Amino acid sequence: MTEYRRLRVALLGAGAVGSQVAALLLRHGDELADRAGAELELAGIAVRNLDAPRDVDLPKELFTTDAESLILGSDIVIELIGGIEPARTNILQAIGSGADVVTANKALLATHGPELFEAADRVGASVYYEAAAAGAIPIIRPLRDSLAGDRVVRIMGIVNGTTNYILDRMDTEGADFGDVLADAQRLGYAEADPTADVEGYDAAQKAAILASLAFHTAVPLEAVHREGITSITASMIEEARAAGFVIKLLAVCERIEANGAESISVRVYPALVPQSHPLANVHGANNAVFVEAEAAGSLMFYGAGAGGVQTASAVLGDVVSAARRHIAGGVGVGESTRANLPVVPIGHVTTRYQITLQVADAAGVLATVAGILSDGGVSVATVVQTVEGESEPTARLIIGTHRATEEALSATVDALAGSAVVERVVSVLRVEGE
Repeated sequence: MTEYRRLRVALLGAGAVGSQVAALLLRHGDELADRAGAELELAGIAVRNLDAPRDVDLPKELFTTDAESLILGSDIVIELIGGIEPARTNILQAIGSGADVVTANKALLATHGPELFEAADRVGASVYYEAAAAGAIPIIRPLRDSLAGDRVVRIMGIVNGTTNYILDRMDTEGADFGDVLADAQRLGYAEADPTADVEGYDAAQKAAILASLAFHTAVPLEAVHREGITSITASMIEEARAAGFVIKLLAVCERIEANGAESISVRVYPALVPQSHPLANVHGANNAVFVEAEAAGSLMFYGAGAGGVQTASAVLGDVVSAARRHIAGGVGVGESTRANLPVVPIGHVTTRYQITLQVADAAGVLATVAGILSDGGVSVATVVQTVEGESEPTARLIIGTHRATEEALSATVDALAGSAVVERVVSVLRVEGE
């Protein structure tokens, strides 16, 4: 048997992901040692409650509530407790002690990433976070390493499994949002408080991470435009299908020209995706990231975006990478954020809308609506009209626009909402992926 140098690994957190990481480390230790070139000793597992129920049966002697002592005695620290504190303090302690860090903490990286990366750079350590953006899907390394010599132009991603599960079932079954959300909660896809998922906060954190990597620019979370899916109805899904689209919650990160300079836009919102686009066929709770680069062209990364054992796969991949770096020696790989491109508001983006209006079924209404669109500099691509009601008939107009700036489109929608001929703006959706 080959004799390897021993590296002590500290695990912080033993939830759904942490317990699977520990189990896999213990079960496949010899195999991982062969891959890493080092024996990976699980030195301990820091938890808040020693007696809390675990998903996996693990040796009780590994558990401790003394995270600091465990961190200071380890070569690699895996942080899987989530949230901002004490995770931030724990990671800074680990970096300060010279340990490499592996984390899946998207919220922490989206808000304090630059601070952590700078701390690691100062001491020559590395922070690995493959599991933070899309679960088991390998997307961080391709963006950071494989595409480092290319120029990424655009990323479109389905990066939240809960919302994709909800929208997919609404599309395939015609179900209502509330009913599917309740099912998602029963199945464990959604938390008891689903706000982070359905309002787009989770996807926005991941978008900030992906954009920072792709465009070599620190993207603050507050610069990410965010909208959720709570306003999506079964009728909107049906109308989208009839027009050849599906509705997906997308994270969109792209280079654009704004104010005469190269800039970037980062945004999260429900959008219409053509049924022919690869992202339209991402079903269930799966995730997918579609990358467009100047030289490499279009690349698609697809797989499980969540799940304990699936996410543990990405975490352990980072652990092996960290171990290899320890054995090879040298300083850690720093984050490249020197491009420092401005992150501009969504108003600078060029896109197109599908606007659904409820109007009176009367002569001259369509001409008035067309006039408002023309005044706003918005060109009409398609119009579908249906009549509703009998005693007081109303019409439903589904208007597809040509491309225009978000600022112009948004102002035009406001003008339509204030018009006497428009009873209600039923919905406004952007079109992506054409």
